[in-house]
Amino acid sequence: MRLFDIIAALITLSALFSWFNYRFLKLPTAIGLMLIALLASLALLLPIPGNDGLEQEVRRLLDSIDFDETVLHGMLGFLLFAGALHVRLADLARHKWVILLLASVGVLISAVLVGLGAWLLFFLVGLPIPLIYCLLFGALISPTDPIAVLSILKQAAAPKSLENKITGESLFNDGAAVVLFLVLARIAGGDELAHPGLFIEAFLTEALGGLALGLASGGLAYLMMRGIDNYQVEVLLTLAVASGAYAVAEHWHVSAPITVVVAGLLIGNLAREGVWSAETMRYVDAFWELIDEVLNAVLFVLIGLEVMVLTLSGSILLAGLLAIPLVLLARAVSTALPLAALRRFRTWSPGVVAILTWGGLRGGISVAMALSLPHGEVRDLLVSVTYIVVVFSILVQGLTLGPFIRATGRRADLEFSASR
Repeated sequence: MRLFDIIAALITLSALFSWFNYRFLKLPTAIGLMLIALLASLALLLPIPGNDGLEQEVRRLLDSIDFDETVLHGMLGFLLFAGALHVRLADLARHKWVILLLASVGVLISAVLVGLGAWLLFFLVGLPIPLIYCLLFGALISPTDPIAVLSILKQAAAPKSLENKITGESLFNDGAAVVLFLVLARIAGGDELAHPGLFIEAFLTEALGGLALGLASGGLAYLMMRGIDNYQVEVLLTLAVASGAYAVAEHWHVSAPITVVVAGLLIGNLAREGVWSAETMRYVDAFWELIDEVLNAVLFVLIGLEVMVLTLSGSILLAGLLAIPLVLLARAVSTALPLAALRRFRTWSPGVVAILTWGGLRGGISVAMALSLPHGEVRDLLVSVTYIVVVFSILVQGLTLGPFIRATGRRADLEFSASR
């Protein structure tokens, strides 16, 4: 299938599903699109007359799409840049230690807990998986997905400081998770011997390299914008940073997600202070909001359609269902421990851990990392279990996040006060 045919089909489906959701379901866009695509996929799998030809066409479409390549090496840079462009550095700075700990130590704790728990869980349901692959599952399912989080938080009516913490963590923790995932993948492939220094070296190289490249690319674009007042050129410069800096980061083997997040934060904050005219700001914001909405729509339609290529059996379905509470428990522990470490310096409102746990949504990044594993039975199992956890996260947690926050009380706004 030609690239143009694939793009045309995905955009058309996204437009039709968006219209149906807006007209009838009235769900948050990301949730509605994924639910419609999921139900449509399941309907195609039913033995209904006339389904065979359409099912084969949809399968052919999905076979033509490399989900891992599309998300991790295509959409992700634009979506992260769009999200970072509208985040205020001052808001992140107030919560920097919480965000830093949750996005690094929290991810590591969660990955280990999920990995060990999954190893036992898979064994108990008759699906023995090597420990290293269970740890890979822990690494890919532990980060909260910035795409899902940013999309759903907009409509969840979350307190501002809570939104800042969840947003800040989700923008940065996928960088740590990708590094951990890649190191574990090399160990699983027999390319590396496991030792703590390997993780530390890889993390520092990727994180610090991504930070430096993000500052350099974002700073260069900012300096170029200072000398002009033309919204067409300035929109192109932001587009160049989101795509070019991400591509360079991948070629230089530094963290591409961290690169575009840092560049987006830098441009979004500095350029608004006297560099962008009102007209430029309006066009830049409108352009990136449109990019964000369109790519989000396509991504969640893809996630919904992916159910057609999963390997599902009774034991795999059971493993996926049991993995949901395991992932939530690991998220709760990996959130509670960093907050407890900061308790002597700050006090937290009741309900903090519960909201951060339920608001830690998983999404397309987890599915993409699972699909990047080498083909085989283990990969098929992990993809299916990951998909089940992601669907639960987006549909159930995403739909109930707003009511959950309101039920817990706005006093769970994560504003801290100095301990006395």
